[in-house]
Amino acid sequence: MPLKELGDWYGGGTPSKSNPAFWTDGDVPWLSPKDMGPEVLHGTQDHVTSEAVSGSSTKLVPAGSVAVVTRSGILERTIPVSIVPFATTMNQDMKAVVPRAGIDPRWIAWGLRAFERDLLRDTRKAGTTVASIEMPRWYGFKLPVPPLEEQRRIVAILEDHLSRLDAADQYLQGCAHRIETLHSVTLAELHGGSTTPLSELAVSAGYGTSAKCIADGPGPAVVRIPNLIDGAIDLSDEKRVADPSLDVSKSILSEGDLLIVRTNGSVALIGRCAVVGEEVRAAFASYLIRYRLRQDIVRPAWVQAMLTTPQLRSHIESLAASSAGQHNLSLGKLGPLPIPTPSISEQDRLLDKMRSLDEERRRLMAALERARSRSSTLRRSLLAAAFSGRLTEPSAEMSVVEGRIEA
Repeated sequence: MPLKELGDWYGGGTPSKSNPAFWTDGDVPWLSPKDMGPEVLHGTQDHVTSEAVSGSSTKLVPAGSVAVVTRSGILERTIPVSIVPFATTMNQDMKAVVPRAGIDPRWIAWGLRAFERDLLRDTRKAGTTVASIEMPRWYGFKLPVPPLEEQRRIVAILEDHLSRLDAADQYLQGCAHRIETLHSVTLAELHGGSTTPLSELAVSAGYGTSAKCIADGPGPAVVRIPNLIDGAIDLSDEKRVADPSLDVSKSILSEGDLLIVRTNGSVALIGRCAVVGEEVRAAFASYLIRYRLRQDIVRPAWVQAMLTTPQLRSHIESLAASSAGQHNLSLGKLGPLPIPTPSISEQDRLLDKMRSLDEERRRLMAALERARSRSSTLRRSLLAAAFSGRLTEPSAEMSVVEGRIEA
């Protein structure tokens, strides 16, 4: 059955924000893409007044609808779909359908999720600034519609299976959290003993080049924030100086240099650091700070590790002043940071221990990621089976799927 015929479709609108009578002390839900996410909504962040319903382009959608985002950047990846058990208004980036007699709203919601890839391929507009759905094509897309009792039976079986997958996903999320907690606790325990200001551990320190960089520039490669990964430099996403006549020699990196992110819109990235390896032949960008360390008294990898400890992370984030949405550090702020400085031999011993733990942490996280991928594949398989009539068949294929879910 074409989506258009599944029920009554509603569009949305935004009441004028300049009219306080439409918004002040409103008690009518006003649904927008930021509310979407849960399979069943329990409320909206914004509300409008009854005057807005009668005096603007927004209309009241009856309870029991299925809401869909039809215009948003998120449509590049997915189509948010939610059941709305309460009457609501919504903005112009949304559509909602109130199912006609004989169609369960849960069947529509799960059907849209099951055919998400097809819908994105066949109905998403191309070449627009913000991704959106071409509604005539959307309305013409056909969804299998068995009798109502069969819809409910299939949905019940599907949701039972998916609830087990949800529980497994939560368990995996808990495992990842425990692994990261162990990592943080280990780093915190290493942070102790006598300390030395960061500035006293360095031979020199300074900012990088502000030269414009492009993907295939003729000049030297330039290390940027995305190249700082897991404490090292990864130049697989490389950009180079656009103007080969510019002199960036003062920003050329050497093995053992420590790079620290000094400015970014995300406070989580401020203070991210990495040690330059011998294979890196590049300059570094102006939103990074380079410390050339005294390697007779400190290992660069040791300083990098200390800067990731919870104690110093908290300190760094408190130092990062925010201006117009940007967080910033400076040499003056970083210089006094107290870096624990045990003997070189003790640094080497603890670094070996940390490398061993990091290797195990990465192995475990990779295993968790594989499990998440299998879970995602199983979820798609279950949805495909539900909407092709195979979920209710006692076949060997579904027995295998059920066995995997149990595992």
